[in-house]
Formats: sequence, C-alpha cells, structure tokens
Amino acid sequence: MTLLGLAARSAWNRRYNLLLMVVAIALSTALLLGVERIRQQVREGFSQSVSGTDLIVGARGSPMQLMLYTVFRLGGATNDMSWDSARRIAAHPLVAWTIPVSLGDSHHGFPVLATNGDYFAHFRYGAQHPLRIVEGKPLDARPDGLFDAVIGAEVARALHYHVGDRIVLSHGDSDGDDDHHDHGPLGEHHDHADKPFVVTGILAPTGTPVDRTVHITLEAMEAIHLDWQAGAPIPGMSIPQQLVRKFDLTPKHVTGLLVGLKLRSRVFAMQREIANDAKEPLMAVLPGVALDELWDLISIGEKGMLLMSALVMAVGLAGLVSSILAALGERRRELAILRAVGARPLDLLMLLAAEGFCLMLVGTLAGYVLLTGLSVAMAPWLQATLGVALPVAWPQASELPLLGAIIAAGALASLLPGWRAYRLSLADGLTPHT
Repeated sequence: MTLLGLAARSAWNRRYNLLLMVVAIALSTALLLGVERIRQQVREGFSQSVSGTDLIVGARGSPMQLMLYTVFRLGGATNDMSWDSARRIAAHPLVAWTIPVSLGDSHHGFPVLATNGDYFAHFRYGAQHPLRIVEGKPLDARPDGLFDAVIGAEVARALHYHVGDRIVLSHGDSDGDDDHHDHGPLGEHHDHADKPFVVTGILAPTGTPVDRTVHITLEAMEAIHLDWQAGAPIPGMSIPQQLVRKFDLTPKHVTGLLVGLKLRSRVFAMQREIANDAKEPLMAVLPGVALDELWDLISIGEKGMLLMSALVMAVGLAGLVSSILAALGERRRELAILRAVGARPLDLLMLLAAEGFCLMLVGTLAGYVLLTGLSVAMAPWLQATLGVALPVAWPQASELPLLGAIIAAGALASLLPGWRAYRLSLADGLTPHT
C-alpha cells in the first residue's frame, strides 16, 4: 500500500503529462470506435436501402446491374420491361402489391424516378419504415397534378427547394448546369424546358438513395417524351404542356418492378415462374441475395476502413509507449528511491504495467464519452450530409471485444517500459548523470 501511495503521489506530480496521454488515447479510441460504428451503419444502411420487397423484376440481364439501377440509381438499364408484363405480374394471385419504376432522366445530377401512388404506399426501407412527407403532399394528390414532383430530403437541401418551386428535368444523366428555377435560363436541347414541374412534396430524410431522388408520375414521364424520339427532340415538333392530356399517357415500358408477395415462402416459385415467362424474357432478383453479392464486391472499402482503424490504434499505442519511455529517463531517481525503500525490481515492473493499464482504461472510457458527445452533436449533420447515422448507444456486443483488445494492448505495450525499469540497477538511478 505504501508503494501504491508513493506511485499515486508521483502520478499527481506528473498529472499534466498523464492528462495529455489520456487525451491522446481518448482521441484514438473515439476515432477507432467512430470508424467502426460508421462502417457498421454504412453496411446496415446499404443492406436496408429497400426492405419488405420480395422480388425486383426487370428485363433479363445482369441481376447486379438491375439492383444497382433500380435501388441505388447507379449505372443504367440496358433494356426495359414492357408495361403489359408489369400489369400481368401485378395481377398474379401470389402478388400482394407492385411498384413500377422508370428511370432515365435527371435534375442537376439527381436521378428522376417515375412511379405511381403504390410507391408511397408500399415502399419500405430500414426496419420496415415507410416514406413520410414532411412538407406538402404526395404524388397524385391534386386532380390536375400531372406535372407534380416529390423530392427527397437531399435534393431539397442541396438545391434549396421548397414546396411551390418550379423545376426543369434533363434528359438522361445530365449534370444539370442550367438554372433550376423558371426565372432563369431554362434552356438547352437536352432539357424538358417546355414542361416544367412543380415541387408539391418533400420527403423526410431516410439515409437511402430516396433522399437523392426526384419523384414524378409514370404519366408525366410519358408526357415529357411525347415529342422526343431516340433520346432527342423530334425536329419541328413541340407539344405544349396544356395539350399533353389529349394523348394516351399509359406507359409502354418501365425499368423495373418491385414486388411484394402474399406468402414469402413462395418467393422461389414466383422467381422461377417469372424467369420462365414465355411472353417476355424477364428475371426476378431477390434483393437480400443481390445486396450480399454486391457488398462482397465492394468489401475492399470495408477492409480499408478496418485497416485504418487498426493503424489509428497502433499510433495511439505507440504514443503511449513512447511517452512512458520518455518519462522513464526522468524517473530513474524516483524508481531508485523506491528500490531503496524496499521495492523489488518485479514491483517496479508491475507498477509501470499497472500505470499503463490504468491510463488505457481511463483513456478508453474518456474516448467513449467523447464519441457519445460527438454523436449527439454531429448526428443531424452526418444524417443530412452523408446519409449516415451515428447512433448514441451503450457499447454493443460486437464492440466489447474491441474495447477489451484496446485495453489489453495498452497493458501489454506498457510492459516494455516496465521491463526497462526492471533492469535498472539501484546504483544507476542514484548516480548523478552529467
């Protein structure tokens, strides 16, 4: 107890240096846990971009490409499926609901998705969360709302849109350099400038590609392309916006179809039936299976984040060891005095090892508290900017081994300074060095 009391007084005399060590360990721990939590949230958000959907149906081709395009709005669809096939699948006895989606246009780099009211009624993300309008009304809410648009939270934030603003869509994946309000120049040949839309609704943030999407109706998608052919306006032909309802606006093709079944146990039977359809070559993709395959392809990013986490912790441990070793030279006389009052070399080794363990324990707890504070302060910004939630929670079961490994690694790292102290002779510590 006398030895521990002397060690405690010694630590108090070095409290500022020890405080800096604790701060360094806390920062390393907070960064390590933060990277790990963000990695888990990215993976969870990636896998929960769509939930409750049993099958995604599209023209036969690459299942991965269909998933990337319909769910993540990445890449492009090589072929569309016919509207007749979409209606046939919707009328199937096993099908509870369907959501047709049609892609291809954009607005200032944000994808445009054409769909119908079933999208807002049945689309789910995360833990079966429905889409929610925080401002305005959904599509099909107005009788004359053919050119209504509902935008995601990220679109509204990035472009400073509000309900009632007018927007012009671009054909294809244009980056949309043109002015996005109707009081500016609306016009290049790749724009649907003659048929502007009105923002009638803004969705709540979801942390999914929905946030970056402009939603319109399938009929509106047909209407803006009445006077287009092969991806370009038909020369000399222009159908005014007020006359488009005189034409048949029933879609002829859609990019894909999200399908919910009455019995999930029949999903494989339905998948085979769609694949064997004699009227049109189609494929049905199980979202969970495709997402797992897709994550395996891009898991190199996850491994990179894990490597970065390990390097961060290694730097923190190296700082701990170097700080204790640097202080060891200044504590030679102190350690020699402890030897003189009866401490054995093994006592000094255990003393420094315990000091390193306590530093790691306090630094790790401080790092967790720091991460919690940052999570509370930065969670809204991360959600709005990156679509990533940094949850405020007690250490998860998957994090406890990580925290234990941090503390154990710190204790093992402090054995090196302890071993140096163990080998110091009594005379070496009491002899003045000049």
